[in-house]
Amino acid sequence: MQNYKIGVMQGRLLPKYNGRYQAHPIGYWKDEFEIAKKYNLYSIEFILDYEMYNLNPLMTKDGIDQIKKCIDQYEVNVKTICADYFMEMPFYSNIKKIVKQNNEVIKTLIINAKDLNIKDIVIPCVDNSSLKTENHIISFIENIKYSINLAEKYDINLSLETDLKPKIFSQLLTELSSQKITVNYDTGNSASLGYYIQEEFKYYGDKISDIHIKDRKLNSNSVILGEGDVDFNYFFKLLKSINYNSALIMQAYRDDEGLMIFEKQLEFIKEKLKI
Repeated sequence: MQNYKIGVMQGRLLPKYNGRYQAHPIGYWKDEFEIAKKYNLYSIEFILDYEMYNLNPLMTKDGIDQIKKCIDQYEVNVKTICADYFMEMPFYSNIKKIVKQNNEVIKTLIINAKDLNIKDIVIPCVDNSSLKTENHIISFIENIKYSINLAEKYDINLSLETDLKPKIFSQLLTELSSQKITVNYDTGNSASLGYYIQEEFKYYGDKISDIHIKDRKLNSNSVILGEGDVDFNYFFKLLKSINYNSALIMQAYRDDEGLMIFEKQLEFIKEKLKI
């Protein structure tokens, strides 16, 4: 049995920040490290929101130093970042002001991520930033070139999370042609879209570098793990075939407080990993 490392999406162990389902918890983000240690979690995947992104510790030297202190004190890693910022400021934008700001943000984020020994920055191309048209894809390819150069220089993966059909996503990866462009695989999102795990893994299983664990029903929202359409038994069977060795990030269903519902779902995943 492979011993997978389990991490958690930032905020899942804390009360919601300003009532938001997923957000960087400004003012009390440090509290999560102590809780994560109690659950023997390997890591916390930090979030960079668009809202007040300049206050995020990922964006400043002092903030990075604070994160390092938490890592050292609680022995909980930060190896990945979910850059939700780019859901509001999508890479495919052809507005010069947005392109310039995105380049400035990703440069700061990559440089600071290197200081933290981050290995993956997840770039969401879903919801507001979904690559819905051919023009979106063309602009995305052009605009992300600057980020790819930085990622290659600093040896950090840009892990794309998209809702593209598997074959089209595979074609995009081929077009981008960089070892630093990888795949974020979200179990729940794939189930909601009606994609087949086997087909996805056939096209880009070897490119998966970051995994979000959640459950959803077809064309619906997140539900408690085991109550949706994700075939977790088959998923973990296929996962073994690609020798995945990064963390499984718990991005599962949450309520207002976060902790008790997390415990239940953590146990669900631990049981599945025994199979």
